[in-house]
Amino acid sequence: MNVYLVCCGILVIVYFLLANNVSATRVRTKIGIGTDNDPASPLNRAIRAHGNASEYIPLFVALFLYFLVTGASGWITWVVVVVTICRVLHPISILIAPDLNGRHPLRFISALGTYLGGFALGAALLMRAFL
Repeated sequence: MNVYLVCCGILVIVYFLLANNVSATRVRTKIGIGTDNDPASPLNRAIRAHGNASEYIPLFVALFLYFLVTGASGWITWVVVVVTICRVLHPISILIAPDLNGRHPLRFISALGTYLGGFALGAALLMRAFL
């Protein structure tokens, strides 16, 4: 089993599940393309969960594949796993929170893990460039 490919596969599936959730929520709520400004609206939360995933998942998949191809291991593998877990938990935290304006501990933890993991992978790229 290749951890990098498993994590890439999980993130791709999450991305398309979230896209499908937006479509299904549009049909279920009969709102269509437009949305209201209600931060508790299921459609707004579905759109934001997918939008956030679309901002991060492609970059992480590219990074994971780079590290796979270049033979990374050790701490980088652990960062890849933690980032994947955080990217799975983040949309869940958006969808279970009462609204988009409220704070949710799971959202904070998953966002923090995403940022720290992104910084760590960026640092790993720089280390490879200069060493």
